[in-house]
Amino acid sequence: MVKVMAQGVFDLIHLGHIHYLMEAKKLGDELVVVVARDATARALKHEPITNENMRRELVANLKPVDKAVLGYEGDRYRTVEELKPDIIALGYDQEIDEENLRKELEARGLPTKVVRLPKFDSDLDGTRKIIRKIVDWWGFQKTMEKVEKPVKVKKL
Repeated sequence: MVKVMAQGVFDLIHLGHIHYLMEAKKLGDELVVVVARDATARALKHEPITNENMRRELVANLKPVDKAVLGYEGDRYRTVEELKPDIIALGYDQEIDEENLRKELEARGLPTKVVRLPKFDSDLDGTRKIIRKIVDWWGFQKTMEKVEKPVKVKKL
């Protein structure tokens, strides 16, 4: 049985997340997903819109996922040591140096293979893209309200 581990923030689930998890699942028999803690999300990306427990529950209920756990703050390898995956699947945009990861895994006695997954192109394949589109849409709506403001006609 080949255990695959994927990880991420998973704030505002989108097609990029789904594609990443589907591709990761194809690498083995069991997919375990490590969801970043709120503090980790803040440090690496942005203030999460949904909290860590909500994100973990959402991810746990996605079809390709067999199990979802919260990561640890500080030592990210602690989760790897506990889960002992055969493969770690990295998303195309995850800023993790594969060679350094392999060296750290080896130093800790973890014979884990590292696989970088390909990019998935979609209009809204990132949380920040979704947020930007919402903000742009909201700004457009406010502009249109000003432009299309109904003219009040005085009664004679």
